Amino acid sequence: MTLSSPNPKVTSSNTWNFEYPQTSHSLSCMTKRSSKYSRLRSWKLQYCLRRTLRAAANDYFSLLINLSIHALKLNIAAARPESFPPSPPFSLEMLEDILREKPLEADGIDSVVVVDNVPQVGPERLEKLKNVIHKIFSKFGKITTEFYPDADGLTKGYVCCSHSGPRGVKNADGYKLDKQHTFRVNLFTDFDKYMTISDEWETPEKQPFKDFGNMRHWIEDPDCRDHYSVIYESGERTAIFSNDAKEPIVAEERARWTETYVRWSPKGTYLATFHQRGIALWGGEKFKQIQRFSHQGVSLIDFSPCERYAVTFSPLMDTKEDPQAIIIWDILTGQKKRGFHCESSAHWPIFKWSHDGKFFARMTPDTLSIYETPFGRFDKNRHVCIYRDFSWSPGDNIIAFWVPEDKDIPARVTLMQLPSRLEIRVRNLFNVVDCKLHWQRNGDYLCVKVDRTPKGTQGVVTNFEIFRMREKQVPVDVVEMKEGIIAFAWEPNGSKFAVLHGEPPRISVSFYDVKNNGKIALMKMYDKQQANSIFWSPQGQFLVLAGLRSMNGALTFVDTSDCTMMNIAEHYMASDVEWDPTGRYVVTSVSWWSHKVDNAYWLWTFQGRLLQKNNKDRFCQLLWRPRPTTLLGVEEIKVIKKDLKKYSKIFEQKDRLSQSKASKELVDKRRTMMEEYHSYRETTQQMYQEQKSARLELRGGVDTDELDSNVDDWEEETIEFFINEEIIPIGDL
Repeated sequence: MTLSSPNPKVTSSNTWNFEYPQTSHSLSCMTKRSSKYSRLRSWKLQYCLRRTLRAAANDYFSLLINLSIHALKLNIAAARPESFPPSPPFSLEMLEDILREKPLEADGIDSVVVVDNVPQVGPERLEKLKNVIHKIFSKFGKITTEFYPDADGLTKGYVCCSHSGPRGVKNADGYKLDKQHTFRVNLFTDFDKYMTISDEWETPEKQPFKDFGNMRHWIEDPDCRDHYSVIYESGERTAIFSNDAKEPIVAEERARWTETYVRWSPKGTYLATFHQRGIALWGGEKFKQIQRFSHQGVSLIDFSPCERYAVTFSPLMDTKEDPQAIIIWDILTGQKKRGFHCESSAHWPIFKWSHDGKFFARMTPDTLSIYETPFGRFDKNRHVCIYRDFSWSPGDNIIAFWVPEDKDIPARVTLMQLPSRLEIRVRNLFNVVDCKLHWQRNGDYLCVKVDRTPKGTQGVVTNFEIFRMREKQVPVDVVEMKEGIIAFAWEPNGSKFAVLHGEPPRISVSFYDVKNNGKIALMKMYDKQQANSIFWSPQGQFLVLAGLRSMNGALTFVDTSDCTMMNIAEHYMASDVEWDPTGRYVVTSVSWWSHKVDNAYWLWTFQGRLLQKNNKDRFCQLLWRPRPTTLLGVEEIKVIKKDLKKYSKIFEQKDRLSQSKASKELVDKRRTMMEEYHSYRETTQQMYQEQKSARLELRGGVDTDELDSNVDDWEEETIEFFINEEIIPIGDL
């Protein structure tokens, strides 16, 4: 429909004449529709007409405002005496009450959503169904109008409603009302989009292959050097170093590579850098840009364990209709898989992944939501009451969560297996104040740290509930601690754990071992320790007790095989401790982000021997590059450990040669000469074989290459001949 606004003509100071041009109305709607959408035809026509009428209302409303403005000006001019000062300029703020009623663009069909798979009910249950729909969709905005088509006394199984947040209501797609009804939510405007899709198949354009080189080249280093990243000069420079016992070797260095900090992916394939417009991923031998994700103001990132997905967070971008605070990306394609709202980023990561990346979960104040990948459809959301914390097993698709006490119902810890949702173990707890979940890295054990207040006593008592995950029916052992707990940490590849407990200055460390006979034995306890953190070697057995920041960087290197202290040292005001992936080296550092002086990082052996002191101007961050999981099996690793003495001589020889730079240059020269010799020998042997036919022809068909093999036909003959004779008189001696 098109309307022409009137043209007012002023004939006198108090008289208005209006000449209206002819008004033409035109409304065209497509009548040919697929049978799949026939049920929406009449309703859509109604909305098309509504939208057309609203457009007309907008035109008349604009006319009304113009007339009001002209009339107001005219009346003011007629009533004002000549001695009055000129009136102030007219403003639309004077018509604020009228403008408040102006129709909005969202009042059209753009705000309409269609909800399928709704229960079919009669008139007696229709009001109850409406209440359920309002309760579900009121989380995303306000429902302004709704339409429940019916036939033969029953609703048709779908609902059309006009919603204030149509984009946000799409999050309800896949909502499981009951076993028979799972909502499918679509925008009304999507029907036109899908109906205009061509019936002819168009072959997608083939994308050229991008070769980024060997993405795991650093693992093939002949000297097994690991990489680590360093940010210094308050973030202006970022460098990648190859670790060496004598001095670090620069692999790559760039200025302003990142704007804040960097992050390695779980297997070390990608290096993520942060920028105002988003995230960039780098990799390969020359650290080329592999992928980038556009997320304005991004500040946090997390990866799935399989390195297939990345999760980014930005506090700047979020709307009710289109959630942008948290975005999950496909790393290989760079496509956005889904966006989420974020109530708080105090606990990061908000999403926690299962060990294989097939599931991820998030916790809201009253719900634990579990999602399944890939992200083609989100109709498999599983809502598992009020949850306080949860954690995935590092070795299986098992999720552990705990629920606080509710009146007479005790608190409980539940272990649930996915995707079957089988509860393999439930543990009831009483008088609980708080719980913390600690998994051993292989998923063999779960420790639940339970703080409780026993009846009739004051203060908090801590229990460690140890779940044996690999045993039948998952038995639980309990260790009671009557002192306050400062830190707890599992041995990564073993059955031991360490606990820091007590109050400064009387802090003690205890080492426990989970025995196969169902007992937990106290191995050793050291008192009067200056420590507030525990750092285990990635390979187990060795650990560092560190007193970071306020404890002036006290360090204790411990061998837990016999619980001996190998060395006690200090790195003043140390703020971080980082083990390398092999467990051979450990780095302590003073970051410029936490302390403005003495910024440096020191390299130690696992025994506590200081190797290097690397002072960097305004040093900020050091991160070791992770290694992917080894391809060797358990039995192969046992064989290598058994024959370790045979290899140790080779390693010792290399260590002695690497102690001096001259020795290193000599070794490199000899290695180059040996490689040239092998290359020459292979070329000569190939030439020798190519000339065999010529030798046979020259020697009458006799293969002289094989004569050396007929040793039995040889005859040994000794020949003596006179060479020289010299006579020396005895008297001359």
